[in-house]
Amino acid sequence: MAKLSKRARANAELIPAEALPLKEAVAALKRFKGPKFDQTVEVCFTLGIDPSQADQLVRGAVALPHGVGKSKRVVAFCSSDDVAAAKEAGAVEAGSDDLVKKVSDGWMEFDVAVASPDMMKLVSRLGRQLGPRGLMPTPKAGTVTTDIAKAVREYSAGKVEYRNDKGGNVQAAVGRMSFSDDHLFDNIEFIIQTIQKAKPSSTKGVFVKKITISGAMTPGVRVAI
Repeated sequence: MAKLSKRARANAELIPAEALPLKEAVAALKRFKGPKFDQTVEVCFTLGIDPSQADQLVRGAVALPHGVGKSKRVVAFCSSDDVAAAKEAGAVEAGSDDLVKKVSDGWMEFDVAVASPDMMKLVSRLGRQLGPRGLMPTPKAGTVTTDIAKAVREYSAGKVEYRNDKGGNVQAAVGRMSFSDDHLFDNIEFIIQTIQKAKPSSTKGVFVKKITISGAMTPGVRVAI
């Protein structure tokens, strides 16, 4: 077994023995000694759902109060009437048939794709390019919308998509370690409320079983529910 680094040993001694109220949990997270780069802070939910049941899946997107500290490159599949507004809102590229052809030919220099509903017939041709990368626009994630400019602005600013994995867990970025305690608290509280409201009607018993916040390279801190 590999030996723990000096930093890892020091951090292990700082891990709270029990779940803490959110403000205290954020403060505890900030006390860990981290790497020199500005770590992404993530929250992980363990949910009481059955991921094998289609009506119990948890998926969506949320624009956090203070963003996540990282901008994203967004493309917009839209009619010519919306191209100018999409680009003004921050889209790196916008269009219809021309953009579909560009992506089909191999151009993939973007992180998020949004589309108006009338464009989905065209966009569906890009299943092989967008599907494996998780970039296919969907109504549940808010990437298929009639308000293209708003979607571009929100996703460019770092709107967070979330979806449960096969184990019933949901993990999402909520900011950077350099954020103030108050900004991290606001973002985490906002996504906790969002997840709680996303409880499927068919789910019985305890929905949110466990919440943990962590840095990319520091231990997790459990949050009292």
